[in-house]
Amino acid sequence: MTTETLKLCLVDLNNGVPNEATRCFRRVFDAFSLRAAAANPGLRFELVHVQPRNLGELPHPDSDFVLSSGGPGAPTDGWDDPWCTGYRHFLDRVVELNRAGHARAPSMFAVCHSFEISVLHFGIARMPQRARLKFGVFPAYPTEAGTDTAFLVPFGDRLFAWEHRRFEAVDEDAARLSALGGRVLARESREGGPDKGRSLMAVEFAPGPSGTQFHPEADRAGVLAWIKREEHAEAVREQYGDHLYEKMLSTLADPTRLARTFAVLLPTWLAERFDLMAARRGLNPIGPPEYDLGAFDPSNTGGMTPAAVPPADDED
Repeated sequence: MTTETLKLCLVDLNNGVPNEATRCFRRVFDAFSLRAAAANPGLRFELVHVQPRNLGELPHPDSDFVLSSGGPGAPTDGWDDPWCTGYRHFLDRVVELNRAGHARAPSMFAVCHSFEISVLHFGIARMPQRARLKFGVFPAYPTEAGTDTAFLVPFGDRLFAWEHRRFEAVDEDAARLSALGGRVLARESREGGPDKGRSLMAVEFAPGPSGTQFHPEADRAGVLAWIKREEHAEAVREQYGDHLYEKMLSTLADPTRLARTFAVLLPTWLAERFDLMAARRGLNPIGPPEYDLGAFDPSNTGGMTPAAVPPADDED
């Protein structure tokens, strides 16, 4: 029986704007906690939700696992403000402790806005604004390095994810990324195929922090709530046409696409990082989560729900 306490941190960069992501990230953390506790009786969990941009709160330096969200605006908004300098100092701390092999080195996953800040902070690519907003369910393509990375291995050469962004990481500095010990894990277009987009979609920045431009936390309930709102449906149709809008709805009903990304990507990342930490701290490993296609029920607004994932609630 262990007496360990794992410190989980949700970094909310939504700047006080109501969002579905907070609910989704909590679902991911709840499922992870259930699995880790089942393998380690007595293991306790402390979840802290911090809001840097609107409340000036920063992730605790002793956090074990950090999920950092997307948010509105440009990644340079507030760059020199105390919240952003503090956030970027935390990124450096994550890298430093992991490089030192510290027993309590934190693991961090940055999504969308957090990913964009990380790209600029580590200086691995340019981050220009796109000609137009990209939003909807789109494929991303793992690189050779990505297909050998635990949280992308289950997807083979393509996965589907929710995107909502005005910026893109392009023209990566391969030498800088290599010096950091990082790797490009996924791109907007398949390597060697037609160049439909040049963005970096997933990156391991250095030992400790990884992230995605897309939203792996997006579940079927949240995306359906967004895409079926009249103003959003109209915007999708206006930008992409009726055909693509209908294809997005079809994708949401497909258990091998968005539902699978939600059920597998972040849970696998958490499991891998937990197992690495468990070896240092005398805990039992949990292994990667299982994904049961038979558990998917399109009538369930929570979407694909593996056995260890609590059902979605009604929180906005």
